[in-house]
Amino acid sequence: MGLGLLAASAQSETLPLPSNLIDLRSDQGQLLLHESDALEDFVPLIVNFVTQKNQAFCGVASIVMVLNAMELPAPSTPEYDPYRTFTQDNFLSESTDAVLPRAILGQRGMTLDQLGSLLATQAVKFEVHHAADETIDTFRATAREHLKGKDQFVIVNYLRKAIHQERGGHVSPLAAYDAKTDRFLILDVSRYKYPPVWVTASDLFDAMNTADADNQDKTRGFVLISRDHGS
Repeated sequence: MGLGLLAASAQSETLPLPSNLIDLRSDQGQLLLHESDALEDFVPLIVNFVTQKNQAFCGVASIVMVLNAMELPAPSTPEYDPYRTFTQDNFLSESTDAVLPRAILGQRGMTLDQLGSLLATQAVKFEVHHAADETIDTFRATAREHLKGKDQFVIVNYLRKAIHQERGGHVSPLAAYDAKTDRFLILDVSRYKYPPVWVTASDLFDAMNTADADNQDKTRGFVLISRDHGS
């Protein structure tokens, strides 16, 4: 399902995966997708997949994917005129600069709370959850329900080295959950570095439950996003 699109967007030279992660492109990874009962987000996200345009834009790329997956009204952009779509350029505006100036974003990326504040500039509903304020059970349950619902998405902010990747904080959307193996599928927006991977809920939660020095040492976590039909 959608793996032809995935293969077309993937690059062959990525970093080797540690044994705790399962490559979506592998036989096992594809079987997990086939068996998943929470994958409503997979197709909308994969057809709108973008690789982050630089190493600080993981949050921007993740937001753009979700906004396009929701088919929200998008701003114009010269290269696609008269067609409209969210891009990593036109998402940024005076409104987002008031939250996080582009010069700082381009150097440091964004924290979990800044991710929420940037989403507040759009016609979506969202909830920011720091891992320290949650349990693995509440995370698993709420994330799974969002992955099963139309126009509901989950973006995670986690520490790469906690799941044995290279190496710092990162942001990407989740696309599916497999109950049998208790694994979530991360659609990694740094496609030049890693493919989409299945990670256990416990490993992912531990990677989110890490202090972020750029966010007053608050823990990383996840954001639940849904379309604001009242707007």
